[in-house]
Amino acid sequence: MLWKTLVFKTRSTCLFHRRSLKWLFGGNEQESYASVVDGLKRVYRTKLLPLEETYLFHDFHSPKLNDADFESKPLILFMGQYSTGKTTLIKHLLGCEFPGMRIGPEPTTDRFIAIMHDDKEGVIPGNALVVDPKKQFRPLSKFGNAFLNRFQCSTVNSSVLRTISIVDTPGILSGEKQRVDRGYDFTGVLAWFAERVDRIILLFDAHKLDISDEFRRSIEALHGHDDKIRIVLNKSDMVDHQQLMRVYGALMWSLGKILKMPEVARVYIGSFWDQQLRNDLNRRLFEDEEQDLFRDIQSLPRNAALRKLNDLIKRARLAKEQLMRQDFARFSSLKPHLLEAVDRMLANDIARLMAMIPHEALTTDSFVKGGAFEAVGSKVGPFGYKRGEGVDAGAGDLEWIVGKKRAEYDAIFKMLNPVEGKVMRTDVKLEMMKSKLPSSVLGKIYGLADVDQDGLLDADEFALMMYLISVKLDGHDLPSELPSHLIPPLKRKGVQQTASISEKTS
Repeated sequence: MLWKTLVFKTRSTCLFHRRSLKWLFGGNEQESYASVVDGLKRVYRTKLLPLEETYLFHDFHSPKLNDADFESKPLILFMGQYSTGKTTLIKHLLGCEFPGMRIGPEPTTDRFIAIMHDDKEGVIPGNALVVDPKKQFRPLSKFGNAFLNRFQCSTVNSSVLRTISIVDTPGILSGEKQRVDRGYDFTGVLAWFAERVDRIILLFDAHKLDISDEFRRSIEALHGHDDKIRIVLNKSDMVDHQQLMRVYGALMWSLGKILKMPEVARVYIGSFWDQQLRNDLNRRLFEDEEQDLFRDIQSLPRNAALRKLNDLIKRARLAKEQLMRQDFARFSSLKPHLLEAVDRMLANDIARLMAMIPHEALTTDSFVKGGAFEAVGSKVGPFGYKRGEGVDAGAGDLEWIVGKKRAEYDAIFKMLNPVEGKVMRTDVKLEMMKSKLPSSVLGKIYGLADVDQDGLLDADEFALMMYLISVKLDGHDLPSELPSHLIPPLKRKGVQQTASISEKTS
Protein backbone atom coordinates (compact mmCIF):
# COMPACT_ATOMS: atom_id res chain seq x y z
CA MET A 1 0.00 0.00 0.00
CA LEU A 2 2.85 2.35 0.89
CA TRP A 3 4.57 1.55 -2.43
CA LYS A 4 1.39 2.39 -4.41
CA THR A 5 1.06 5.67 -2.51
CA LEU A 6 4.66 6.62 -3.37
CA VAL A 7 4.13 5.74 -7.03
CA PHE A 8 0.96 7.81 -7.16
CA LYS A 9 2.69 10.82 -5.55
CA THR A 10 5.67 10.51 -7.90
CA ARG A 11 3.42 10.38 -10.96
CA SER A 12 1.41 13.33 -9.69
CA THR A 13 4.58 15.36 -9.09
CA CYS A 14 5.93 14.55 -12.58
CA LEU A 15 2.58 15.45 -14.14
CA PHE A 16 2.57 18.74 -12.25
CA HIS A 17 6.10 19.56 -13.45
CA ARG A 18 5.25 18.65 -17.04
CA ARG A 19 2.20 20.91 -16.92
CA SER A 20 4.30 23.69 -15.40
CA LEU A 21 6.91 23.35 -18.12
CA LYS A 22 4.21 23.23 -20.77
CA TRP A 23 2.79 26.48 -19.43
CA LEU A 24 6.23 28.08 -19.30
CA PHE A 25 7.05 27.10 -22.88
CA GLY A 26 3.62 27.98 -24.22
CA GLY A 27 2.96 24.35 -25.12
CA ASN A 28 5.44 24.43 -27.98
CA GLU A 29 9.22 24.47 -27.48
CA GLN A 30 9.86 25.19 -31.17
CA GLU A 31 8.28 28.63 -31.22
CA SER A 32 8.87 30.82 -34.25
CA TYR A 33 10.15 34.36 -33.80
CA ALA A 34 9.61 37.27 -36.18
CA SER A 35 13.06 38.64 -35.28
CA VAL A 36 15.87 38.22 -32.78
CA VAL A 37 14.51 41.09 -30.68
CA ASP A 38 11.03 39.53 -30.68
CA GLY A 39 12.53 36.22 -29.58
CA LEU A 40 14.55 37.86 -26.80
CA LYS A 41 11.48 39.59 -25.40
CA ARG A 42 9.43 36.40 -25.41
CA VAL A 43 12.01 34.08 -23.86
CA TYR A 44 12.75 36.68 -21.19
CA ARG A 45 9.09 37.13 -20.26
CA THR A 46 8.21 33.44 -20.27
CA LYS A 47 11.36 31.79 -18.95
CA LEU A 48 13.71 34.10 -17.10
CA LEU A 49 11.34 36.69 -15.62
CA PRO A 50 9.34 34.12 -13.55
CA LEU A 51 12.59 33.04 -11.86
CA GLU A 52 13.62 36.66 -11.22
CA GLU A 53 10.25 37.61 -9.73
CA THR A 54 10.01 34.52 -7.53
CA TYR A 55 13.40 35.05 -5.92
CA LEU A 56 13.44 38.86 -5.75
CA PHE A 57 16.26 39.30 -8.26
CA HIS A 58 14.96 42.80 -9.07
CA ASP A 59 15.25 43.91 -5.45
CA PHE A 60 18.78 42.67 -4.92
CA HIS A 61 20.52 43.06 -8.26
CA SER A 62 18.97 44.54 -11.39
CA PRO A 63 15.54 46.00 -12.23
CA LYS A 64 13.12 44.15 -14.46
CA LEU A 65 13.70 44.51 -18.19
CA ASN A 66 10.91 45.96 -20.31
CA ASP A 67 10.28 45.95 -24.05
CA ALA A 68 12.17 49.23 -24.50
CA ASP A 69 15.37 47.57 -23.23
CA PHE A 70 15.21 45.10 -26.11
CA GLU A 71 13.87 47.46 -28.79
CA SER A 72 16.17 50.41 -28.13
CA LYS A 73 18.86 51.50 -30.57
CA PRO A 74 22.53 50.90 -29.74
CA LEU A 75 23.62 53.32 -27.04
CA ILE A 76 27.07 54.94 -26.74
CA LEU A 77 28.29 56.43 -23.46
CA PHE A 78 30.92 59.19 -23.57
CA MET A 79 33.00 59.65 -20.40
CA GLY A 80 36.00 61.74 -19.43
CA GLN A 81 37.27 64.54 -17.26
CA TYR A 82 36.08 68.02 -18.11
CA SER A 83 37.60 69.68 -21.18
CA THR A 84 38.67 66.40 -22.80
CA GLY A 85 36.47 67.04 -25.85
CA LYS A 86 33.47 64.75 -25.21
CA THR A 87 30.80 67.16 -26.39
CA THR A 88 32.98 68.38 -29.29
CA LEU A 89 33.45 64.79 -30.48
CA ILE A 90 29.69 64.17 -30.30
CA LYS A 91 29.05 67.32 -32.31
CA HIS A 92 31.63 66.16 -34.87
CA LEU A 93 29.95 62.74 -35.15
CA LEU A 94 26.48 64.22 -35.61
CA GLY A 95 27.60 66.99 -37.92
CA CYS A 96 25.39 69.42 -35.98
CA GLU A 97 24.74 70.86 -32.53
CA PHE A 98 22.15 69.50 -30.11
CA PRO A 99 19.94 71.25 -27.51
CA GLY A 100 21.71 71.80 -24.21
CA MET A 101 25.17 71.55 -25.75
CA ARG A 102 27.84 73.70 -24.10
CA ILE A 103 31.55 73.63 -24.94
CA GLY A 104 34.31 75.33 -22.99
CA PRO A 105 37.56 74.80 -21.07
CA GLU A 106 35.71 74.83 -17.73
CA PRO A 107 33.26 72.08 -16.57
CA THR A 108 30.37 72.96 -18.88
CA THR A 109 28.32 69.77 -19.20
CA ASP A 110 26.73 69.48 -15.75
CA ARG A 111 24.19 66.80 -16.61
CA PHE A 112 23.60 63.48 -18.30
CA ILE A 113 22.20 64.18 -21.76
CA ALA A 114 20.66 61.37 -23.82
CA ILE A 115 20.82 62.48 -27.46
CA MET A 116 18.17 60.71 -29.54
CA HIS A 117 16.46 61.07 -32.90
CA ASP A 118 13.26 62.99 -33.52
CA ASP A 119 11.94 65.03 -36.41
CA LYS A 120 11.79 68.09 -34.14
CA GLU A 121 14.49 69.44 -31.88
CA GLY A 122 13.59 69.63 -28.22
CA VAL A 123 14.42 68.77 -24.63
CA ILE A 124 12.66 66.23 -22.40
CA PRO A 125 13.36 66.75 -18.66
CA GLY A 126 14.53 63.79 -16.60
CA ASN A 127 11.35 63.37 -14.54
CA ALA A 128 9.25 63.12 -17.69
CA LEU A 129 11.81 60.92 -19.42
CA VAL A 130 11.78 58.14 -16.80
CA VAL A 131 8.00 57.67 -17.05
CA ASP A 132 8.04 57.27 -20.84
CA PRO A 133 7.34 53.55 -21.55
CA LYS A 134 8.94 53.86 -25.00
CA LYS A 135 12.32 54.81 -23.52
CA GLN A 136 14.67 52.49 -21.63
CA PHE A 137 15.36 54.92 -18.77
CA ARG A 138 12.54 54.10 -16.32
CA PRO A 139 14.78 52.33 -13.76
CA LEU A 140 16.85 55.52 -13.38
CA SER A 141 14.08 56.94 -11.18
CA LYS A 142 15.65 55.06 -8.26
CA PHE A 143 18.50 57.61 -8.18
CA GLY A 144 16.10 60.32 -6.99
CA ASN A 145 15.23 63.88 -7.94
CA ALA A 146 18.77 65.17 -7.44
CA PHE A 147 19.81 63.04 -10.40
CA LEU A 148 16.65 63.51 -12.46
CA ASN A 149 17.13 67.27 -12.27
CA ARG A 150 20.51 66.67 -13.93
CA PHE A 151 19.18 64.32 -16.59
CA GLN A 152 17.56 65.19 -19.91
CA CYS A 153 16.95 63.91 -23.43
CA SER A 154 17.89 66.17 -26.35
CA THR A 155 16.12 65.24 -29.57
CA VAL A 156 17.79 66.05 -32.89
CA ASN A 157 16.82 65.37 -36.50
CA SER A 158 20.17 63.80 -37.42
CA SER A 159 20.59 60.87 -39.78
CA VAL A 160 23.27 59.48 -37.43
CA LEU A 161 20.70 59.13 -34.65
CA ARG A 162 18.40 57.03 -36.81
CA THR A 163 20.53 54.01 -35.95
CA ILE A 164 22.29 54.90 -32.67
CA SER A 165 21.70 57.01 -29.54
CA ILE A 166 24.35 58.84 -27.51
CA VAL A 167 24.74 59.76 -23.84
CA ASP A 168 26.94 62.73 -22.92
CA THR A 169 28.03 62.74 -19.28
CA PRO A 170 29.11 65.52 -16.90
CA GLY A 171 32.80 66.32 -17.03
CA ILE A 172 34.48 64.36 -14.25
CA LEU A 173 36.00 66.76 -11.76
CA SER A 174 39.53 67.10 -10.43
CA GLY A 175 41.28 69.06 -7.69
CA GLU A 176 39.10 70.77 -5.09
CA LYS A 177 36.03 70.56 -7.34
CA GLN A 178 35.80 66.78 -6.89
CA ARG A 179 35.31 67.23 -3.15
CA VAL A 180 31.90 68.82 -3.74
CA ASP A 181 29.09 66.27 -3.42
CA ARG A 182 26.96 65.98 -6.56
CA GLY A 183 23.90 65.08 -4.51
CA TYR A 184 23.33 61.70 -6.14
CA ASP A 185 25.16 58.42 -6.71
CA PHE A 186 27.28 59.49 -9.67
CA THR A 187 29.25 56.25 -10.01
CA GLY A 188 26.03 54.27 -9.52
CA VAL A 189 24.50 56.02 -12.51
CA LEU A 190 27.60 55.29 -14.58
CA ALA A 191 27.45 51.63 -13.57
CA TRP A 192 23.76 51.48 -14.61
CA PHE A 193 24.56 52.89 -18.04
CA ALA A 194 27.64 50.67 -18.42
CA GLU A 195 25.49 47.58 -18.03
CA ARG A 196 23.10 48.68 -20.79
CA VAL A 197 25.14 50.57 -23.39
CA ASP A 198 26.80 49.01 -26.43
CA ARG A 199 29.98 51.08 -26.33
CA ILE A 200 31.81 53.21 -23.73
CA ILE A 201 34.09 55.91 -25.15
CA LEU A 202 36.59 56.92 -22.47
CA LEU A 203 38.35 60.20 -23.38
CA PHE A 204 41.69 61.51 -22.17
CA ASP A 205 43.37 64.83 -22.97
CA ALA A 206 46.90 64.48 -24.35
CA HIS A 207 47.73 67.83 -22.75
CA LYS A 208 46.78 66.79 -19.19
CA LEU A 209 46.79 63.15 -18.20
CA ASP A 210 46.16 63.48 -14.48
CA ILE A 211 43.52 60.99 -13.33
CA SER A 212 41.53 62.41 -10.41
CA ASP A 213 40.08 60.30 -7.61
CA GLU A 214 36.56 60.76 -9.02
CA PHE A 215 37.75 59.69 -12.47
CA ARG A 216 39.38 56.59 -10.98
CA ARG A 217 36.16 55.66 -9.18
CA SER A 218 34.20 56.26 -12.38
CA ILE A 219 36.46 53.95 -14.37
CA GLU A 220 36.25 51.31 -11.65
CA ALA A 221 32.44 51.50 -11.92
CA LEU A 222 32.81 50.10 -15.45
CA HIS A 223 34.28 46.85 -14.10
CA GLY A 224 32.83 43.81 -15.84
CA HIS A 225 32.20 45.69 -19.08
CA ASP A 226 35.78 45.93 -20.35
CA ASP A 227 34.75 44.59 -23.76
CA LYS A 228 32.63 47.70 -24.34
CA ILE A 229 35.36 50.24 -23.53
CA ARG A 230 37.21 52.17 -26.24
CA ILE A 231 39.88 54.62 -25.08
CA VAL A 232 40.53 57.86 -26.96
CA LEU A 233 43.64 60.00 -26.47
CA ASN A 234 42.14 63.23 -27.74
CA LYS A 235 43.71 66.58 -28.63
CA SER A 236 46.88 64.79 -29.73
CA ASP A 237 47.72 67.59 -32.18
CA MET A 238 48.51 69.80 -29.18
CA VAL A 239 51.84 68.01 -28.64
CA ASP A 240 54.69 67.19 -30.99
CA HIS A 241 55.80 63.71 -32.08
CA GLN A 242 58.20 63.07 -29.20
CA GLN A 243 55.81 64.38 -26.55
CA LEU A 244 53.00 62.27 -27.99
CA MET A 245 55.11 59.14 -27.60
CA ARG A 246 55.75 59.96 -23.94
CA VAL A 247 52.10 60.84 -23.28
CA TYR A 248 50.96 57.56 -24.82
CA GLY A 249 53.36 55.59 -22.61
CA ALA A 250 52.19 57.45 -19.49
CA LEU A 251 48.55 56.79 -20.37
CA MET A 252 49.15 53.06 -20.85
CA TRP A 253 50.95 52.90 -17.49
CA SER A 254 48.09 54.68 -15.69
CA LEU A 255 45.39 52.57 -17.34
CA GLY A 256 47.21 49.37 -16.45
CA LYS A 257 46.81 50.19 -12.75
CA ILE A 258 43.13 51.13 -12.99
CA LEU A 259 41.60 48.75 -15.54
CA LYS A 260 43.59 45.75 -14.24
CA MET A 261 43.32 43.93 -17.55
CA PRO A 262 45.92 41.38 -18.71
CA GLU A 263 45.62 42.65 -22.28
CA VAL A 264 46.87 46.01 -23.52
CA ALA A 265 43.94 48.40 -23.96
CA ARG A 266 43.26 49.69 -27.50
CA VAL A 267 43.87 53.45 -27.58
CA TYR A 268 42.72 55.63 -30.48
CA ILE A 269 45.06 58.59 -30.94
CA GLY A 270 43.99 61.78 -32.67
CA SER A 271 42.15 65.08 -32.54
CA PHE A 272 38.52 64.23 -33.06
CA TRP A 273 36.95 67.46 -34.27
CA ASP A 274 36.57 69.48 -37.46
CA GLN A 275 39.14 72.22 -36.79
CA GLN A 276 42.70 72.69 -38.05
CA LEU A 277 45.55 70.66 -36.57
CA ARG A 278 48.16 72.48 -34.48
CA ASN A 279 50.86 69.92 -35.28
CA ASP A 280 50.12 68.00 -38.46
CA LEU A 281 53.24 65.80 -38.52
CA ASN A 282 51.03 62.91 -37.40
CA ARG A 283 48.18 63.70 -39.81
CA ARG A 284 48.23 60.22 -41.37
CA LEU A 285 48.19 58.55 -37.95
CA PHE A 286 45.25 60.71 -36.84
CA GLU A 287 43.29 59.94 -40.02
CA ASP A 288 43.87 56.20 -39.68
CA GLU A 289 42.87 56.21 -36.01
CA GLU A 290 39.72 58.23 -36.72
CA GLN A 291 38.71 55.80 -39.45
CA ASP A 292 39.22 52.84 -37.10
CA LEU A 293 37.18 54.40 -34.29
CA PHE A 294 34.35 55.49 -36.57
CA ARG A 295 34.20 52.06 -38.23
CA ASP A 296 33.87 50.50 -34.79
CA ILE A 297 30.96 52.80 -33.93
CA GLN A 298 29.45 52.40 -37.37
CA SER A 299 29.16 48.64 -36.95
CA LEU A 300 27.20 48.82 -33.67
CA PRO A 301 23.70 48.51 -35.22
CA ARG A 302 24.75 45.32 -36.99
CA ASN A 303 25.98 43.85 -33.70
CA ALA A 304 23.20 45.21 -31.44
CA ALA A 305 21.13 42.00 -31.46
CA LEU A 306 24.19 39.92 -30.59
CA ARG A 307 25.04 42.26 -27.71
CA LYS A 308 21.50 42.01 -26.31
CA LEU A 309 21.60 38.25 -26.65
CA ASN A 310 24.92 38.14 -24.83
CA ASP A 311 23.60 40.39 -22.05
CA LEU A 312 20.53 38.19 -21.60
CA ILE A 313 22.74 35.10 -21.28
CA LYS A 314 24.88 36.86 -18.65
CA ARG A 315 21.73 37.95 -16.80
CA ALA A 316 20.31 34.41 -16.79
CA ARG A 317 23.53 32.92 -15.44
CA LEU A 318 23.81 35.66 -12.84
CA ALA A 319 20.23 35.04 -11.71
CA LYS A 320 21.02 31.34 -11.22
CA GLU A 321 24.24 32.13 -9.33
CA GLN A 322 22.50 34.61 -7.07
CA LEU A 323 19.81 32.04 -6.41
CA MET A 324 22.32 29.43 -5.26
CA ARG A 325 23.75 31.86 -2.66
CA GLN A 326 20.44 32.82 -1.07
CA ASP A 327 19.12 31.64 2.30
CA PHE A 328 15.90 29.90 1.35
CA ALA A 329 14.62 30.21 4.92
CA ARG A 330 13.83 33.82 3.96
CA PHE A 331 12.38 33.08 0.53
CA SER A 332 10.05 30.70 -1.20
CA SER A 333 11.19 27.09 -1.44
CA LEU A 334 13.23 26.14 -4.49
CA LYS A 335 11.11 25.48 -7.57
CA PRO A 336 13.01 23.20 -9.93
CA HIS A 337 10.74 23.89 -12.91
CA LEU A 338 11.82 27.55 -12.93
CA LEU A 339 15.48 26.58 -13.11
CA GLU A 340 14.71 23.99 -15.78
CA ALA A 341 12.96 26.67 -17.85
CA VAL A 342 16.06 28.88 -17.72
CA ASP A 343 18.33 25.94 -18.57
CA ARG A 344 16.18 25.12 -21.60
CA MET A 345 16.20 28.76 -22.61
CA LEU A 346 20.01 28.79 -22.57
CA ALA A 347 20.29 25.44 -24.34
CA ASN A 348 17.59 25.76 -26.99
CA ASP A 349 16.09 29.22 -27.51
CA ILE A 350 19.38 31.11 -27.31
CA ALA A 351 20.96 28.80 -29.88
CA ARG A 352 18.05 29.33 -32.31
CA LEU A 353 18.19 33.10 -31.85
CA MET A 354 21.95 33.03 -32.37
CA ALA A 355 21.42 31.28 -35.70
CA MET A 356 19.04 34.06 -36.80
CA ILE A 357 21.56 36.88 -36.26
CA PRO A 358 23.72 36.40 -39.40
CA HIS A 359 20.63 36.29 -41.62
CA GLU A 360 19.24 39.50 -40.12
CA ALA A 361 22.63 41.20 -40.52
CA LEU A 362 22.68 40.34 -44.24
CA THR A 363 19.11 41.49 -44.90
CA THR A 364 19.29 44.70 -42.86
CA ASP A 365 21.20 47.80 -43.95
CA SER A 366 21.83 49.25 -40.52
CA PHE A 367 25.24 50.93 -40.68
CA VAL A 368 25.44 54.38 -39.14
CA LYS A 369 25.17 57.03 -41.84
CA GLY A 370 25.45 60.80 -41.97
CA GLY A 371 27.57 63.28 -40.02
CA ALA A 372 31.24 62.38 -39.73
CA PHE A 373 30.48 58.81 -40.82
CA GLU A 374 30.08 59.90 -44.44
CA ALA A 375 33.89 60.07 -44.64
CA VAL A 376 34.47 56.55 -43.30
CA GLY A 377 36.15 54.64 -46.10
CA SER A 378 35.02 57.23 -48.65
CA LYS A 379 36.99 57.40 -51.91
CA VAL A 380 35.00 60.30 -53.33
CA GLY A 381 36.90 63.46 -54.25
CA PRO A 382 40.58 64.27 -53.82
CA PHE A 383 40.31 64.25 -50.00
CA GLY A 384 38.72 60.82 -49.62
CA TYR A 385 40.41 58.42 -47.21
CA LYS A 386 43.84 57.46 -48.68
CA ARG A 387 42.82 59.04 -51.97
CA GLY A 388 45.83 59.68 -54.20
CA GLU A 389 48.08 57.38 -52.17
CA GLY A 390 49.48 53.93 -52.83
CA VAL A 391 47.81 52.21 -55.78
CA ASP A 392 45.25 55.04 -55.94
CA ALA A 393 47.95 57.57 -56.88
CA GLY A 394 47.56 58.72 -60.45
CA ALA A 395 43.85 57.94 -60.68
CA GLY A 396 42.23 60.52 -62.94
CA ASP A 397 45.58 61.79 -64.32
CA LEU A 398 46.04 62.08 -68.07
CA GLU A 399 49.51 60.50 -67.94
CA TRP A 400 50.32 56.99 -66.75
CA ILE A 401 51.84 57.44 -63.28
CA VAL A 402 54.30 54.56 -63.85
CA GLY A 403 55.86 56.66 -66.61
CA LYS A 404 57.33 59.11 -64.09
CA LYS A 405 60.16 56.64 -63.36
CA ARG A 406 60.08 54.94 -66.74
CA ALA A 407 63.70 55.76 -67.59
CA GLU A 408 64.92 54.07 -64.40
CA TYR A 409 62.76 51.00 -64.97
CA ASP A 410 63.72 50.71 -68.66
CA ALA A 411 67.41 50.75 -67.77
CA ILE A 412 66.95 47.75 -65.47
CA PHE A 413 64.78 46.04 -68.11
CA LYS A 414 67.56 46.29 -70.74
CA MET A 415 70.13 44.86 -68.34
CA LEU A 416 68.00 41.69 -68.14
CA ASN A 417 68.59 41.06 -71.89
CA PRO A 418 64.98 40.78 -73.07
CA VAL A 419 64.20 38.32 -75.87
CA GLU A 420 61.76 39.59 -78.50
CA GLY A 421 60.88 42.45 -76.18
CA LYS A 422 60.16 40.31 -73.12
CA VAL A 423 62.12 39.08 -70.11
CA MET A 424 62.19 35.54 -68.77
CA ARG A 425 60.64 34.60 -65.44
CA THR A 426 63.94 33.55 -63.87
CA ASP A 427 65.56 36.90 -64.65
CA VAL A 428 62.54 38.77 -63.31
CA LYS A 429 62.54 36.66 -60.14
CA LEU A 430 66.12 37.54 -59.31
CA GLU A 431 65.39 41.24 -59.75
CA MET A 432 62.22 41.06 -57.66
CA MET A 433 63.99 39.21 -54.83
CA LYS A 434 66.22 42.26 -54.32
CA SER A 435 63.21 43.96 -52.68
CA LYS A 436 63.33 41.36 -49.83
CA LEU A 437 59.54 41.13 -49.89
CA PRO A 438 57.98 37.71 -49.05
CA SER A 439 57.54 35.31 -51.95
CA SER A 440 53.75 35.37 -51.53
CA VAL A 441 53.74 39.15 -51.99
CA LEU A 442 56.09 39.00 -54.98
CA GLY A 443 53.89 36.35 -56.57
CA LYS A 444 50.88 38.62 -56.23
CA ILE A 445 52.79 41.55 -57.75
CA TYR A 446 53.93 39.41 -60.70
CA GLY A 447 50.34 38.30 -61.31
CA LEU A 448 49.10 41.90 -61.30
CA ALA A 449 51.89 43.11 -63.59
CA ASP A 450 51.42 40.30 -66.14
CA VAL A 451 48.46 42.09 -67.70
CA ASP A 452 48.18 39.88 -70.80
CA GLN A 453 48.71 36.73 -68.68
CA ASP A 454 51.32 35.18 -71.01
CA GLY A 455 53.78 34.42 -68.21
CA LEU A 456 56.38 36.95 -69.48
CA LEU A 457 56.79 40.67 -68.98
CA ASP A 458 57.34 43.28 -71.66
CA ALA A 459 58.78 46.73 -70.96
CA ASP A 460 55.42 48.20 -69.88
CA GLU A 461 54.60 45.27 -67.62
CA PHE A 462 58.09 45.25 -66.13
CA ALA A 463 57.79 48.97 -65.32
CA LEU A 464 54.40 48.28 -63.71
CA MET A 465 55.93 45.47 -61.65
CA MET A 466 58.70 47.75 -60.38
CA TYR A 467 56.14 50.43 -59.54
CA LEU A 468 53.99 47.99 -57.53
CA ILE A 469 57.07 46.88 -55.59
CA SER A 470 57.80 50.50 -54.69
CA VAL A 471 54.17 50.97 -53.57
CA LYS A 472 54.45 47.97 -51.26
CA LEU A 473 57.83 49.05 -49.91
CA ASP A 474 56.29 52.44 -49.04
CA GLY A 475 53.91 50.61 -46.70
CA HIS A 476 50.73 50.58 -48.83
CA ASP A 477 48.45 47.62 -49.49
CA LEU A 478 48.22 45.91 -52.86
CA PRO A 479 44.86 45.63 -54.66
CA SER A 480 43.19 42.31 -55.39
CA GLU A 481 42.71 43.47 -58.98
CA LEU A 482 44.74 45.96 -60.97
CA PRO A 483 43.03 49.38 -61.04
CA SER A 484 42.22 50.64 -64.52
CA HIS A 485 44.51 53.68 -64.24
CA LEU A 486 47.54 51.40 -63.66
CA ILE A 487 46.97 49.30 -66.77
CA PRO A 488 49.60 50.23 -69.42
CA PRO A 489 47.93 52.60 -71.92
CA LEU A 490 48.63 50.34 -74.93
CA LYS A 491 46.93 47.39 -73.21
CA ARG A 492 43.81 49.11 -71.86
CA LYS A 493 41.62 48.46 -74.88
CA GLY A 494 42.50 44.76 -74.96
CA VAL A 495 41.86 44.37 -71.22
CA GLN A 496 38.48 46.10 -71.50
CA GLN A 497 37.47 43.83 -74.38
CA THR A 498 38.52 40.73 -72.42
CA ALA A 499 36.55 41.88 -69.40
CA SER A 500 33.50 42.56 -71.59
CA ILE A 501 33.68 39.07 -73.11
CA SER A 502 34.02 37.51 -69.63
CA GLU A 503 30.92 39.37 -68.39
CA LYS A 504 28.86 38.21 -71.39
CA THR A 505 30.05 34.63 -70.94
CA SER A 506 29.18 34.60 -67.25
